[in-house]
Parts: sequence; structure tokens; C-alpha cells
Amino acid sequence: MTSTDQQPLGSPFSATSTAQDVTAGHDLSGTSAVVTGGYSGLGLETTRALAAAGAEVLVPARRPDIARGVLADVEGCEVIPMDLADLGSVRAAAARIGESLNKIDLLMAVAGVMATPERHVGPGWESQLAANHFGHFTLTCELYPLMAAASSARVVVNSSAGHTLTDIRWHDPHFRTGYDKWLAYGQAKTANALFAVHLDALGRGDGVRAFALHPGKIITGLQREMALQEQIDRGWVDEHGNVIGAGFKTPAQGAATGLWAATSPLLDGLGGLYLEDCDIAGVSAPETPMDDGGVRAYAIDLDSAARLWELSVAVTGSAVIV
Repeated sequence: MTSTDQQPLGSPFSATSTAQDVTAGHDLSGTSAVVTGGYSGLGLETTRALAAAGAEVLVPARRPDIARGVLADVEGCEVIPMDLADLGSVRAAAARIGESLNKIDLLMAVAGVMATPERHVGPGWESQLAANHFGHFTLTCELYPLMAAASSARVVVNSSAGHTLTDIRWHDPHFRTGYDKWLAYGQAKTANALFAVHLDALGRGDGVRAFALHPGKIITGLQREMALQEQIDRGWVDEHGNVIGAGFKTPAQGAATGLWAATSPLLDGLGGLYLEDCDIAGVSAPETPMDDGGVRAYAIDLDSAARLWELSVAVTGSAVIV
């Protein structure tokens, strides 16, 4: 089951638009934003654009000292320690955010890991699912009262075209029967999309709307655990690490869709949708190549989204949003 709203609406922006393009003319004074991973790659571009538009930005960061150094010149920005793979750390960060803010207008779930070696965290969770989904799920549940207090909050979750690699592996989500780093990444990105679908269904009565998105292909710190040779073999970069692959965006272009999701009046009254290239994506057929765009039907399925939500509540112990 998919939403009839899951189709392009004719945005004035495109794949080449930048963070600055989509935020131009927006006055975000009085807006409070939380940006995970907001000190590197797309997150840094997002933080800078929101702060430049007048928003107060909090950046939960796994490496807070580095984050503070990077963001030293950004006014109206505060760094809070947080490790998405450690739910105790996530809850501690949420408590500190609650001490600093009385509402949250924007929650930008930008941080993530990709194609990591096999690791298990917490009670044995596969680490990509834990960091990319369970961490953001828990943070959102903890911060939900602050978003409801804003009356018209938006949650923007970075998924990826990598979701086309696999649906949720309901039979073995933690890869106990053999690990594949790309399937693990794909599952986590599908989880990101489904998370936005059900969060929107639960939150719309409180004015909390949620979107997931594919930011595009961008070389950032997200590839840090991939060997250079693997990136060369995939045709992404040359032997010096310079981007040579077709269709790659700059970080400023990669941040644009998330910022469009956060600020565009065209999305007023909408939610639970998957976006790409500063527009709503169409639904793609199962055989569509990953780079051709679109969202798989399984990544926006209402029943699967509810099932994943129930699983996530059960394993994280997070409060149920009603």
C-alpha cells in the first residue's frame, strides 16, 4: 500500500540546486533545529545553511571536540556529545537538548554509516541498523514532546538509493547467518524510509510531519570505511581520491533535498513521503537500476512501516508515540 502523493509535484529546484539555493529567502529566526552529523559532509552544509537563515542549531556529535572546532565560526550553533550506536548516549543527549530548547521545529537525521565491516553493538544488533535506524528512532521518540510543542515540526531522515538493495530482512535483520555490508546498508536505508512513513502517520495530529530522502551520490566522510581501491573499482574516484564518477553531486547539492524538505511550503500538509532531487520521488519498479531514481514500494509500505515501528519500540524500549 502506497500513498497517492508519492509522485513529483513540480518543484522549482532540481538535482543541481544547492543548499544556498533552496534556503534563499527563508527567514528561520526563532526556529530551533537539531542536525545529527551536522559537522561533516552533508550535515555540515545543512548546519551552515540553517544557521545562516537564522535558525538556532544543536548538533549531536560522536566526536564533539572535532565538531566544535569545525563549527567554531557558525553563530547560533551548539554541540552536544552523542553516539547513535549507544542508546544510553542518545538518551543523555536528548535530555541535554531538552534543557536547552522548549521546542524543536526541525529534526534533521543526517548522520549515518555505510558499508562497514561486520560489527554488533548493544545486545547484538547489526551496527549499521543500530546507528542509522535505532539511534535515530530513539532520539526522535525522546525529542517528540519538543516537536509536538512546535505545532508544525518537520523530521527529515536521510535514506539513500541504497534502499533498493533490500527490503527489511525480517527473518534475519542482524545478519546472524552471514554478513554482507551492502545488504546491511540497504536494509538500514529502507528502515530510514519506513521510519518516516509511520512517524508521519503517528505525528500528523500534533503537526509533526516526516520525510525521507535520497540526497544523491556524494563523496563525503560516509565512505571512510571503504578502501580507496574499492571506490576506484566502482568508478567513483581516481587513484588520488578525486571524484570521477558520473552523476555525483557536491556536498552543497547533496544537502539541498533535505533543506528543501525542511523549508518548502510546497510540502505543507504533506508527509510520509520519499524525496529526491528537491522533489517528491516516483515509485520505481523492482528491476529499475538504483541510479535511475525513485523509491521501491516496499520502502513506503504502510504495513511494513508499522511492523518496523513495533519492532523498534520492542528492542529499544523507547516510549510509544500516541
